[in-house]
Amino acid sequence: MGAQKTDFTDQVVLVVGGARGIGAAAATLIKSRGGIVYPLDISLPADNNIDMGDQKSIQSTVDRIFQKHQRIDAVINCAGIVGPTNVKAEDVNWDDYQKVLTINLFGTIWLTQSVLGYMKKAKYGRIVHVASIAGKEGNPGMSPYNTSKSGMIGFIKGVAKEVASEGITINAVAPAVIATPMNADTSEETLKYMISRIPMGRLGQSEEVAELLAFIASEACSFTTGFTFDASGGRATY
Repeated sequence: MGAQKTDFTDQVVLVVGGARGIGAAAATLIKSRGGIVYPLDISLPADNNIDMGDQKSIQSTVDRIFQKHQRIDAVINCAGIVGPTNVKAEDVNWDDYQKVLTINLFGTIWLTQSVLGYMKKAKYGRIVHVASIAGKEGNPGMSPYNTSKSGMIGFIKGVAKEVASEGITINAVAPAVIATPMNADTSEETLKYMISRIPMGRLGQSEEVAELLAFIASEACSFTTGFTFDASGGRATY
């Protein structure tokens, strides 16, 4: 690696949820810094298709990319679904609850499991999962999403301690509401509530979060692990 520790030259980087929004912005940015980037998404063609609700899909995709390059340096996970919004906890359909947990939380676990073996052998790796301010503070009417993102943060904290001495960092980013297609179906009432909590008084932009993700996924982020970085316009500063 070069002296510039935010450079990705020759590094293989997987960006899950890379077809649009934050993931697409991160993939574009890291590619511009020399990375061999694989945008992966359920909406993309076969070679870049991954289903975060299917453990076999995740493992086979990761294995295939590793076999091609014999390395996976970083994984950025931006995939996720919002699920029901403006629905009281007792009224949430269990199938909807389970779908959100499977994709957001179980998918995070499966993806992490799928790359850790490769990274341990290399004695190097960067893993960053996009959580949410909802995982820190909770948003009313979004019980499945809150649960999935809170669980993600807890999972990351524990695994980070397990691999801290092996050259691998694993962190989270907790955005507030970002202007992405993911929020297209979020109810107006919920969006107004979330924006009202942001001191900057606006939606975040995908490119702003991408800059943070690129740092965390780089060699430069070498002494921070198990942490949840704020990307919330001042809503949460802890």
